[in-house]
Amino acid sequence: MSVLLLQPLPPNFSSLPHPKTRPRPRVPSPPAQNSITTPPPRKSTPFIVSAASNSRTTRIEDDYHSTLRSLNSKGRFPRKSLGQHYMLNSSINEQLAGVADVKEGDVVLEIGPGTGSLTNVLVSAGATVLAIEKDPHMAALVTERFASIDRVKVNYTFCLYIRLENILALLAGKMRIRLRPNMFCRTMQVLQEDFTKCHIHSHLISLGGCQKSLDGESRYAKVVSNIPFNITTDVVKLLLPMGDIFSNVVLLLQEETALRLVNSSLRTSQYRPISIFINFYSDPEYMFKVPRSNFFPQPNVDAAVVRFRLKQTADYPPVSSTKTFFSMVNSAFSGKRKMLRRSLQHICTSPEIEAALENVGLPATSRPEELTLDNFVKLHNLVTKT
Repeated sequence: MSVLLLQPLPPNFSSLPHPKTRPRPRVPSPPAQNSITTPPPRKSTPFIVSAASNSRTTRIEDDYHSTLRSLNSKGRFPRKSLGQHYMLNSSINEQLAGVADVKEGDVVLEIGPGTGSLTNVLVSAGATVLAIEKDPHMAALVTERFASIDRVKVNYTFCLYIRLENILALLAGKMRIRLRPNMFCRTMQVLQEDFTKCHIHSHLISLGGCQKSLDGESRYAKVVSNIPFNITTDVVKLLLPMGDIFSNVVLLLQEETALRLVNSSLRTSQYRPISIFINFYSDPEYMFKVPRSNFFPQPNVDAAVVRFRLKQTADYPPVSSTKTFFSMVNSAFSGKRKMLRRSLQHICTSPEIEAALENVGLPATSRPEELTLDNFVKLHNLVTKT
């Protein structure tokens, strides 16, 4: 059974000419069978895919009614256990994509696509989208919605990256080109998995994420997601150390959590090990607030968008081992009001910790909420040498 596309009326619908007076569109004649033609340039008109149409048309806005229709079509309702709150405002999705600077050819990871409202914006921007959905019913809904673009495409821009010296090297037999999966890739893929347990590296490599072009420049994937509030910490801990494949991580979070992750200050209750973790691997930035009225069902709190610019390995603070570093940080905060010379006694003796603190320029009675990331790095490097 086909599904009809519902399209909004144009702004000046009343002023349009009568269909009988409208000129018939000119149909170009097909090229000769043996002629060589150049692929036409890609139009920037956004599109949406329906089960009844594979053509490009004006993108349908996702709102309250379209969200309900999508859920009712599968007999579904939001599950509180999965933290499902669906976005009703398409302009918020546009802003999310804008914060990540999603462009044509980008590889984008989306966690929890839901009804596909944000997915629709990402695909319309020309991105290759990997959507990971835990709920099997919603994964089936999104797969069906975008079924007609789940096809193989040829990346014609590959030819633009070939330099003259590479062509000469090919002719001289000094260079070989190995075709990679990102030259022939899907524009959309939906995985029914729990994101916290999936192997994201292998999935992104299959889509061509973080591959080097012939000019030696790496292209990193991006993350743009409206994630369930109850898995925020797990998602952040998994994504931020992936600076080798992601450049930007843009997440829609609970506002209180967003403020705590970005604006954590010393000597406050919000200063925690996760604060050290985030600033170790990224540069976080609070972008804008999203009122709770933009979701269905409406949550009890407002939301906010945070952008994490991931650091490369060479830009990480210099520690001998990230594993022992964060183990020390977690031990330090296990007794937050305890002095470090007591909470870190399992690493070395109290006199050695006091000496290390003084070497860093801190008093021997220092507590964990008084140390910056740089202080923890210096303390770790001194303690591990003793």
